[in-house]
Amino acid sequence: MERLWGLLHRTQRLSPRPSQTIYKRVEGTQQWRLEEEEEDGEEGAEPPIHFCPMELRGPDLGSRAGKQNLGLWAATGRRAAPYLVLTTLLIFTGAFLLGYVAFRGSCQACGDDVLVVSEDINYEPGPDSHQGTLYWSDLQAMFLRFLGEGRLEDTIRQTSLRKRVAGSAGMAALAQDIRVALLGQKLDHVWMDTHYVGLQFPDPAHPNTLHWVEAAGKLGEPLQLEDHDVYCPYSATGNATGELVYAHYGRPEDLQDLRARGVEPAGRLLLVRLGEISFAQKVASAQDFGARGVLIYPDSADFSQDPHKLGLSSHRAVYGHVHLGTGDPYTPGFPSFNQTQFPPVQSSGLPNIPAQPISADIASLLLRKLQGPVAPQEWQGHLPVSPYRLGPGPGLHLGVNNHRVSTPISNIFGCIEGRSEPDHYVVIGAQRDAWGPGAAKSAVGTAILLELVRTFSSMLSPCSQPTLLPGFRPRRSLLFISWDGGDFGSVGSTEWLEGYLSVLHLKAVVYVSLDNAVLGDDKFQAKTSPLLISLIENILKQVDSPNHSGQTLYEQVMFNNHSWDAEVIQPLPMDSSAYSFTAFAGVPAVEFSFMEDGQAYPFLHTKDDTYENLHRVLRGRLPAVAQAVAQLAGQLLIRLSHDHLLPLDFGRYGDVVLKHIGSLNEFSGDLKARGLTLQWVYSARGDYIRAAEKLRKEIYSSEESDERLMRMYNVRIMRVEFYFLSQYVSPADSPFRHIFLGHGDHTLDALLDHVRLLRSHGSGDPRAASSRVAPGLGFQESRFRRQLALLTWTLQGAANALSGDVWNIDNNF
Repeated sequence: MERLWGLLHRTQRLSPRPSQTIYKRVEGTQQWRLEEEEEDGEEGAEPPIHFCPMELRGPDLGSRAGKQNLGLWAATGRRAAPYLVLTTLLIFTGAFLLGYVAFRGSCQACGDDVLVVSEDINYEPGPDSHQGTLYWSDLQAMFLRFLGEGRLEDTIRQTSLRKRVAGSAGMAALAQDIRVALLGQKLDHVWMDTHYVGLQFPDPAHPNTLHWVEAAGKLGEPLQLEDHDVYCPYSATGNATGELVYAHYGRPEDLQDLRARGVEPAGRLLLVRLGEISFAQKVASAQDFGARGVLIYPDSADFSQDPHKLGLSSHRAVYGHVHLGTGDPYTPGFPSFNQTQFPPVQSSGLPNIPAQPISADIASLLLRKLQGPVAPQEWQGHLPVSPYRLGPGPGLHLGVNNHRVSTPISNIFGCIEGRSEPDHYVVIGAQRDAWGPGAAKSAVGTAILLELVRTFSSMLSPCSQPTLLPGFRPRRSLLFISWDGGDFGSVGSTEWLEGYLSVLHLKAVVYVSLDNAVLGDDKFQAKTSPLLISLIENILKQVDSPNHSGQTLYEQVMFNNHSWDAEVIQPLPMDSSAYSFTAFAGVPAVEFSFMEDGQAYPFLHTKDDTYENLHRVLRGRLPAVAQAVAQLAGQLLIRLSHDHLLPLDFGRYGDVVLKHIGSLNEFSGDLKARGLTLQWVYSARGDYIRAAEKLRKEIYSSEESDERLMRMYNVRIMRVEFYFLSQYVSPADSPFRHIFLGHGDHTLDALLDHVRLLRSHGSGDPRAASSRVAPGLGFQESRFRRQLALLTWTLQGAANALSGDVWNIDNNF
């Protein structure tokens, strides 16, 4: 054996070493160069041997010594062969693994292409790249440096001073100014879309009225409405007369409680407080319970009781539309482009009863007149009336004379095209219009949107002018949008979605809303799709808190609550501008806000929503909080537009499904007694969870530098939200087809409400009322079977789509 190792050692010494190609970075440049180097020998190796020309001769086969030598060579070769093979395999395997680690994820594109990578992995550009690597920390630093040069506060102040009601001359002027501002940046495309929509306005010649009704039924003394131009867009017009009843927040459970206490809401006017649910939901619930009209007022109990904080004046009324839906209610399901022929239909979300906002002062007068039982303690407010009673009270006559006007509205768009996936859009938008000054409602969002446009434009580096610091060019396109008609129920954004729905559900990755972004500075809240929760958590850990020095936003949230998502994450409500993107178009969306702790911002949707009041509420911290929102939104955009693999957590919906369907378990015995089962839903739920886990494993074991494979995965991931839109109901009849967020018989909430009737025996369960179950009908087996089929096959379809190709799917029930 010693003889064999000696022979191998001698052979190794005499053999020239192979040349290797090594990537070396040349100091002082941003470029990479290939250098051919001879690999250095081991320490202590002998100096290189210089060979002279010689004749290579084999052993003399004719001599005995030659034959002995030949036998020796043959025996040595046979013994050495396995070791040589093993050595060769080890060298090959080691070289392969080294090459894999060194070049995994390297950028193969040239020019300004930049790869976003995590801090702990060393990615290098390709040999032809003219730029160095941009790590995540590099992009963060670049973004924050350019963002710091903005003037957010000035833009908020100037925008809030401009009159910008949708369809007004002031709005048209602002739209042109924003378009010019976008054209001044390095955007690839800037354009406008105009829609002709039906908006409702008060009639100055015939203002809305409120009168007492005398015992004989004649109109008595009028109650002077202090804000004559404050109204509820899309209220039914006409007159309503009836006795007054106090109904707390006007929720279905409040109205059911009222009825249980012997006070019937049907045939009466309801007095309800602002808050908890939207104006539209209050009016819809009142209509479901047979009320004739609704008066909505702000109670000081729902705002901060701190005497050092600003509060809403008692003579102010609050504006709010009452269309239970979004978009133009006179063209439901169709885009309101000019010259389009519409069928003669209206949205089913338009109310049939009138509604009117009133001030706290008027509400106090009304509450003093109420008789009947004392309201529950939790229904008591802080107006100068004690105690609040349920009623009924004297008769009232409400007259609403609003009129419909065909109004042009304009959305403004700016786009930075992506380099690798330009047909996939990351969309960010902000409402531009406002009924009043709208500082918090839309001026803040507009200012942040313009600042983000300027910042990302500054980060771009023209290909013809390479710099020492690489420029930014996202993989996916960034689409910046300024919306019109937001105060009427996200009209501008919904009309755009309706006009391009067949394209957007294939191309829109995520929507980020900047509306209502700054309503305080005490706490942070995100209304979002579950797909974005993990990404939001990650970004919160990298944004500094605007009011807690040395803390990140995540640390601020976790300080008093160890369950950060319970504190921060909320489902998207219908009155959010992001709602239509998810519930109607199937695009994951988020709207985040800084808010006051425990109390609402008091001036939203009033004439007092001014820059000065917002500045006072935040105690001079408006610039810092707006900057924090811009940082959060900007870093979210970078991750969504530039990560190789979309950072959407598709596995989160497995948890959502488990949580919702778990609520059905308590009724399994009731259903079994009727010969019914929920097994199909459970089976579909399991299929979705298994499909999500399978896709996660596929991605984990795949090669990130394989662009084709990454695109295939991204397409499946970005459409997960769309998979939860029921394909079995008509978008015209049920526009919000999402089975978890939508409205209609196809949703999981509707199924739950229906199943609850098994135990309420048709007694009018308040939660059943929320899904508009017809009173007195009780549980219906045929309806249950249809609901179960709609839910099951939508969920099964989502599982099938996530599984990939049809040959990988096995629907076995």
